Amino acid sequence: MRWKLLIGLCLCPSWLLAAVVGEAIRYQSGDTEMYAYLAYDDSIAGPRPGILVVHEWWGHNEYARKRARMLAEMGYAALAVDMYGEGKTADHPQDAGKFAGAVRNNMPLARARFEAAMQALAAHPSTGDQMAAIGYCFGGGIVLEMARRGLDLAGVVSFHGSLGSGEPAQPGQVKAQVLVLNGAEDPMVSAEQIAGFQAEMKQAGARYELINYPGAVHAFTNPEADRFGKEFGLPMAYQAEADQQSWQAMQDFLKTLFVQ
Repeated sequence: MRWKLLIGLCLCPSWLLAAVVGEAIRYQSGDTEMYAYLAYDDSIAGPRPGILVVHEWWGHNEYARKRARMLAEMGYAALAVDMYGEGKTADHPQDAGKFAGAVRNNMPLARARFEAAMQALAAHPSTGDQMAAIGYCFGGGIVLEMARRGLDLAGVVSFHGSLGSGEPAQPGQVKAQVLVLNGAEDPMVSAEQIAGFQAEMKQAGARYELINYPGAVHAFTNPEADRFGKEFGLPMAYQAEADQQSWQAMQDFLKTLFVQ
């Protein structure tokens, strides 16, 4: 399956228009088939850095694919990965919690699925030999766990993700640079958890930065967060300013990783 979006002003000549291509792809992790979505600008010649996008606890949905397309518009090859298998998604927090817990509580499985996504992205001709990862909520926690385990990533960015780990990073183990973008009023991330994460990163000798956005709560980057919060009574809400500022922080971070 293949989609093409033309980005640009209608009066521009066709050769100035960026052509973002979206491809539904499948790959294996063990016995499980993973459903993913790859976005890249096919007007760019040659390989470019690859970015893995790890979904929220709702699963591989349109929000993750949208973020992949936004990264492709910036000149990256972006893969919205599948951590649950077979493109499984949830419509209710109970199911989302079960799906997320099954992965979070089985880090060998999570690592295998993440590495399968890395291999799928690296195998595409649009992707070079440099790679980073971003993640949202559940996905933010996942990319931090992969950094803790020393995966070969230039950097990871966590948007309103969990900070705790059952297996803290050891000194010298974290290869990736780490950027955490957190809602200062997120009730799911306590001051104690932030302090513990910062102490862990310092002890591990990791290169990291944590930015708190005033007034932002959980899931502040997702415009659907208001609906989810009201429908299920969850402490989450969209905040446009924090969304924009965190996306800019991520862009600046990626530019420092992939200096041409």
